[in-house]
Amino acid sequence: MKIDVLTLFPEMFTPVTEASMLGRAREKGILDIGLHNIRDYTQDKHNRTDDYPFGGGGGMVQMADPIFRTLEDIGAQGKRLLYMSPRGRIIDQPMLEELAEEEEVVILCGHYEGVDQRVLDYWQAEEVSIGDYILTGGELAAMVLIDAVARLIPGVLGNKDSALDESIYSGLLEHPQYTQPRNYRDMEVPEVLTSGNHRRIDLWRFEQSLQLTAQRRPDLLLEYAKQREKLGKEERRLLDSTLQAYDLYRII
Repeated sequence: MKIDVLTLFPEMFTPVTEASMLGRAREKGILDIGLHNIRDYTQDKHNRTDDYPFGGGGGMVQMADPIFRTLEDIGAQGKRLLYMSPRGRIIDQPMLEELAEEEEVVILCGHYEGVDQRVLDYWQAEEVSIGDYILTGGELAAMVLIDAVARLIPGVLGNKDSALDESIYSGLLEHPQYTQPRNYRDMEVPEVLTSGNHRRIDLWRFEQSLQLTAQRRPDLLLEYAKQREKLGKEERRLLDSTLQAYDLYRII
């Protein structure tokens, strides 16, 4: 997958894109991340990329020309362009899975009071957000998006089942995890996990996920409950028990 990023601060991405999972994916040729400094494309003698907004108001707006020139230089015409914006659609799992199917994606990182609207209109940019809060720029949001999409691309994760097993991918928050030693400062690993009974382990993990989701994200559990009939008998029993215990049946 090819991801081109337009930014005023490409150096912010280097520690993230060259390390850990993303770094290995780039070394394997699975992921190609191109960083493009918008400032390199300005024709202003002072290298300015922003100006005061028409109509007045506080702050500065990124000018259209440097962004247009960057997009034209990298051949972005016809590619999916995402603009990281607090007014955009909140990124969710279905969107990430959809993006992971793309061969090429372009990400535009905004700054100041945003970018000239003509950029978004002409290039048919999709405005996307990582949450209902404001960041100083779109770079951190873009890194979150890249990481979340990359881990869904085949070959990026070491364990091919990891992306499917974890938290939100199954519709539930992830169950607790333990590793060696079995006893640490008088805290024991739950006995079921060392029993060797894989069916018992699966049901324990499922129940833990149900309970954590009920406590922290009841909205997710209510959505998950819609697929109740697709579950096995024991799983349905645990789901029903959790819904009753947290008084969620009344909401269904």
